[in-house]
Amino acid sequence: MMKKRLALFILATAFLASGAALYATAVRAAADPEAFPTPPPLPPPKPVAETYFGQTVVDPYRYFENMNDPVVAAFFKEQNAYTRAVLDRLDGPREQLFQRIQGLDNAGVSVSDVTRAGSHYFFIRLLPGENVGKLCVSNLDGSDQRVLVDPGTLATAGKHYTINYFQPSLDGAYVAYGISEGGSEAAVIHVVETATGKILPDAIDRAYFVGVSSWLPDGKSFYYVRFPQLKPGESEMDKETRAVAYLHVLGRNPGDDPPVFGYGVNPKVPFAPTDFPILIYSPSAPGYTIGLVAHGVKNEVDLYAVPQAKLTSGDVFWQHLVAATDDVTGFAPVGTTLYLLTHKDAPTYKVIATSLEHPDLSRARTVIPAGTSIVEGLGIAQDGLYVLSRDGGFGRITKVALGPDGSPGASSTIALPLRGDIPGLITDPTSPGVTFGLTDWTHSLLYYYASPSGAVSDTHIKPPSPVDESAYTSEEVQARSADGTLIPLSVVYRKGLLLDGSHPTYLEGYGAYGITIEPYFSATRVAWLERGGVYAVCHVRGGGWYGEAWHKAGMIATKPHTWQDFIACAQWLIAHKFTSPEHLAGEGTSAGGILIGRAITTRPDLFAAALDVVGVSNALRSEFTPNGPPNVPEFGTVRNETGFKALYAMDAYQHVVNGTKYPAVMLITGYNDPRVSSWELAKFAARLQAATTSGRPILLRVDYDAGHGFLAASRVQSEQLLTDEYAFLLWQCGDPAFAAYPIRVPQRVTATARARH
Repeated sequence: MMKKRLALFILATAFLASGAALYATAVRAAADPEAFPTPPPLPPPKPVAETYFGQTVVDPYRYFENMNDPVVAAFFKEQNAYTRAVLDRLDGPREQLFQRIQGLDNAGVSVSDVTRAGSHYFFIRLLPGENVGKLCVSNLDGSDQRVLVDPGTLATAGKHYTINYFQPSLDGAYVAYGISEGGSEAAVIHVVETATGKILPDAIDRAYFVGVSSWLPDGKSFYYVRFPQLKPGESEMDKETRAVAYLHVLGRNPGDDPPVFGYGVNPKVPFAPTDFPILIYSPSAPGYTIGLVAHGVKNEVDLYAVPQAKLTSGDVFWQHLVAATDDVTGFAPVGTTLYLLTHKDAPTYKVIATSLEHPDLSRARTVIPAGTSIVEGLGIAQDGLYVLSRDGGFGRITKVALGPDGSPGASSTIALPLRGDIPGLITDPTSPGVTFGLTDWTHSLLYYYASPSGAVSDTHIKPPSPVDESAYTSEEVQARSADGTLIPLSVVYRKGLLLDGSHPTYLEGYGAYGITIEPYFSATRVAWLERGGVYAVCHVRGGGWYGEAWHKAGMIATKPHTWQDFIACAQWLIAHKFTSPEHLAGEGTSAGGILIGRAITTRPDLFAAALDVVGVSNALRSEFTPNGPPNVPEFGTVRNETGFKALYAMDAYQHVVNGTKYPAVMLITGYNDPRVSSWELAKFAARLQAATTSGRPILLRVDYDAGHGFLAASRVQSEQLLTDEYAFLLWQCGDPAFAAYPIRVPQRVTATARARH
């Protein structure tokens, strides 16, 4: 009874706050189905049939892949207009939600991408009221914060610019940074002088994704990665291939920069078209430059080395240090010692050391052995090697003392002020100690510095969040998947929540590349939690919660575990009365589109609503996009039978069945997305709209000034997106403030019927 009274109070308060006009609008919406617009007619299917290894696959909307087709362009426009009209019909509650999200988002200072160089920290900062993050610098005590680059000054009507990456010189005198328009990630490298804020004339285009890898000790030159200019007749499929690492000297025409490492540069160093060449110089090993070959999205790398003095000579010999088959995913050179992070015979990873001059991994010394914790990263500082590991989602830092030649000595553990997640280590080879961020599900991110003695202090780079975090709690539980495997599940909710199955629940998952969604606090998430909503993260296989074995248990042929694990977590939340199918929503982003797409096509009865955010929705065809070939190591290829069967199994678009009652789905894309082509979501949206019989809305939301996952979105874009997501889910999951709005919308008028009228 108390729960019901609380729900009625929330609803009544929402109505009173917005006045009689909102009440009248809500009543009309409930009484008159015409208050919600009728979806536009679908373009006709034009089936294309292909046979792979004896199995015929029919693709009804293959022509959607040509986004220059006027019919396809019109589809995007009409669908987005329909989505906007539907969401705008939620008027009062949605507007109140937006105001709350905006208030929470502007309640504190956001700081990210912290880097240390010389006597300064460099970072991206977003102050309350600002729309895009700015590149800033401060002293090591957090004082004298000032702006170096403000991308907001470049904004034009309908377009914004974002800093994609930056790299300070070793002494911090200059910062090279990449900036791109409209979320495209097609970054152009520029350089700013730290002391004056002066932007130098250097400009290097076609430097997306990787950009500047490291500066050289002269402080006037750096290595960077650039993709070739497409020649007339070359396909767009080639624009993210054949990358080369160059050496740039400040003031030199980039066209005169010599290629140093990469595709076609040295015949003795093999490069596939989808490989990335990354050059690293570190003061911790000043005699060498390390060449890293990243094989698309594959975590395991090849490493090469060349004496620094010989790098620019005519005949460069790159010594092969590590092969991809050695399962190395990270490294740190110190003197003549090379530290390696590897999962070779160690699914939870270990740290080993070998000679940089004469590497021999068969005789490598084990520095940090494999154990129950997952070893995740290495950082070199003047006073030692710092190692980041994770135990059950919570971070730990170990310091390894180093000898004069870089050889390992005794180790010690740093005492942390909070049991939480550490996103990464921030070290400078020329300075002692380590800087790190620390957060968890109910504590906002702060940055700390651990001195050589292990004493930890606040850096004061970022002030504490003013949002009240004390009202919320979290727990870590396990759900049993279809094959009996126990799947970690994080659940965040308001303290004192009554477990009666009535709560709108937002279940998120990812499950690819060995990436883990680790505990983190979001101020804007309070807008969901304070209404009695539950937020949960399912740490599915394909991610890295339990290391490399967990990753491999959800890739290519084993990929079905990913959505089976997600379904198991959904069932756990229902069984333990956090929610019920009428109140449960699922979400997957990017590669997580496979997870959410296959979850709702496998168990449509389990969810009231779903968000597919820039998601891989048509896996069979992803390979034939510019960013497709680098992803083959993770998902497979249709060119062999194992890969085809795996991709078909994970293709949500191909598993839509006519006459099924699908949940409400909002598919979200940025039209400039360079990673997951917008047509994947368009095809999935069209197929769902044609097939569903539930009457619940299938919406396609398109942002023409955004890219992948809104990684480079402005603050207002992010706030508007989150408002649309929360409003859509709360509406469909039965939040009391949206009770006056019918969860089912008018059905589509066919093209024939529209013609008659």
